Amino acid sequence: MTTLSAITEKQYWVVIPAAGVGKRMGSHIPKQYLPLAGKTVLEQTLSIFLHHPKITGIVVAVTEGDPYWQDIFVNNIHNSSMDKKPIIVAPGGEERCYSVLNALHELYLQRDCYNLKGTDWVLVHDAARPCLKTDDIDFLIEQLSDTAEGGLLGLPVADTVKRCNSEDKVLETVERSELWRALTPQMFPLKLLLDSLEQAIKNKELVTDDASAIELWGLKPKMLEGSPTNIKITHPGDLQLAELFLAQH
Repeated sequence: MTTLSAITEKQYWVVIPAAGVGKRMGSHIPKQYLPLAGKTVLEQTLSIFLHHPKITGIVVAVTEGDPYWQDIFVNNIHNSSMDKKPIIVAPGGEERCYSVLNALHELYLQRDCYNLKGTDWVLVHDAARPCLKTDDIDFLIEQLSDTAEGGLLGLPVADTVKRCNSEDKVLETVERSELWRALTPQMFPLKLLLDSLEQAIKNKELVTDDASAIELWGLKPKMLEGSPTNIKITHPGDLQLAELFLAQH
């Protein structure tokens, strides 16, 4: 197994698309800015990577003129001990894939400033997943750093899965033995992800996760089992569950 100490020469950047509005949350504030355990959801997510020793820097894609981001970035991040790594801001897009692509473009444009190579790594993580464990980041880096395709965290599907028609009538029970729920982070070489996402969007494939772009490129990302506590905050009850998980970290 590759050890963390053996791969310190590689860079690991994080891309966080944070331009969503979270309609299902039913809040007038975007869900990434809702309060969670004394911080905002996004601050909790950022702190995971800002404190991780192997992460070089972060690119955050936010909506232009986002007042919530300006507040936490200026008043909280820059005035705290977390401000030790570069945080690059990129424009958010109407869809998640556009936000990720904009962030990758911004990072690639600044690659000379950070001595970054196209073969260095990017971990794309949802802004609304603030309960990611450090061990899961370590696991991704250990397992994927010597691969060509990269991969992602996921969870095997445990429930019985039904396929239904447009009238919600059950058509069949789907075999679940090879089905996984995709989580984040999803980790890929910078240039590979940039090229594959550009091609997907050019082909009008508005992929909902980054591994899908790699798959469309003809490659097979590796699935790694992550922690079930790595939830995505989508509905109001998820905030209470996230607070519980954070208290256990």
